[in-house]
Amino acid sequence: MEKATPDSVRLDKWLWAARFFKTRSLAAQAIDAGKVRVSGERVKKARMVSAGEELSVRGGPYERVIVVRSLSEARGAAPVAATLYEETAASREARERIAAMNKAMGQAVIKGRPTKQQRRDIDKFRGR
Repeated sequence: MEKATPDSVRLDKWLWAARFFKTRSLAAQAIDAGKVRVSGERVKKARMVSAGEELSVRGGPYERVIVVRSLSEARGAAPVAATLYEETAASREARERIAAMNKAMGQAVIKGRPTKQQRRDIDKFRGR
């Protein structure tokens, strides 16, 4: 017997099922913080979302604009979750452009204390 797909699903539950967030509570926190919008408007986590609606999900430096294609209340495998939505072409291009800029700028990730060699390079740069 097949499960019937619902007509609408809670927004936090759908975001979790579509694998935008690892837990429903993280999805709910993002919605409350205003990082998720439906048709450009802030919403509550209990808002019912249906197929065809446009969502914008902000995470880090990227903002994804997606269209809901199908609904699910259960979290499934990643290939199944990818079929629940479709990212708009403009959103994909903007995300790739930001990624290319970050890569070109060479965002240095400094982790912890500099090594001895790095400290010597810093001293040489400062003229000591």
